[in-house]
Amino acid sequence: MPQDGESPAGRTSGPGRDGGVPSNVPASLLDTAPYRIGSVTLVAQDLDGLARFYRTALGLVTVSQNADVVRLGVDETVLLELRHDPGARPWSPGEAGLFHTAFLLPSRGDLGAWLAHAAERGLHLSGAADHLVSEAVYLTDPEGNGIEVYVDRPSVEWPREEDGTFAMRNDRLDHAGLLRAAPGRWTGMPAGGRVGHVHLQVGALEPAERFYAGLLGFDVRGRYPGATFLGSGGYHHQLATNVWNSLGAQVRPAGMAGLGEVTLLIETEALATVRARSRDGDLSVEEAREALIVRDPWGTLLRLTPAGAVVLR
Repeated sequence: MPQDGESPAGRTSGPGRDGGVPSNVPASLLDTAPYRIGSVTLVAQDLDGLARFYRTALGLVTVSQNADVVRLGVDETVLLELRHDPGARPWSPGEAGLFHTAFLLPSRGDLGAWLAHAAERGLHLSGAADHLVSEAVYLTDPEGNGIEVYVDRPSVEWPREEDGTFAMRNDRLDHAGLLRAAPGRWTGMPAGGRVGHVHLQVGALEPAERFYAGLLGFDVRGRYPGATFLGSGGYHHQLATNVWNSLGAQVRPAGMAGLGEVTLLIETEALATVRARSRDGDLSVEEAREALIVRDPWGTLLRLTPAGAVVLR
């Protein structure tokens, strides 16, 4: 949803972390859902500069790299892959693509520590909001890719609408309370940090829902004017789509900077369902080693990777 103040157009020291899954959310919602986010790939015009930003701003570490690719994450887990293409055409905010990559922190104290770090570094924040299910802060990387840094509220407190979907709002963030919750200084992305969800820009909501819910099997977990939130396994959303800036957008052309692909970790049963739908002619897919590659109606590439598998590109 549009953030407060935004147009619609490592580790912390001290206690407060369990070293893994955020304590506010049961492991079943994050680690055993039929779908969860593995990593996000961005096409970078300035590879070194963009990698430096994510190391400095978010505390990601280099997991591996070569001349044209830098993979960043936590310990040995890749969360973000940067692919160098200095000749890529800059992505325009009115086109389909990435609205933001959302990095989920393990605790409220971690978000408070990161807020203090952002202030010390002079990072420009484009928005901040309490969404009832989560508390979130927003910024943009040097090449225009949106970023969310957030923490979930306890899942037992997530409010519901009358139709059973989650109620998500855009209330004022308790900035001072988050700073007080910080157990120490930010020293890098915590061990439990992950990409919690990815928010996409699309050209229209109905065909996006037919693709992501009807074909891939996500549940519609919430609606907001101009946006749909799609979840799996009871989580409020692993994916979202919106038309705030991109209503009427066409298929993404090749050779564009910005979003390259999203890797979704998928459980065996869900993967078999997608494959069956592709055989029935409902979905065009491409086999890539163990992964299944699909594209949404705007050309956004999704790599469906069996959970627990290591897929070499």
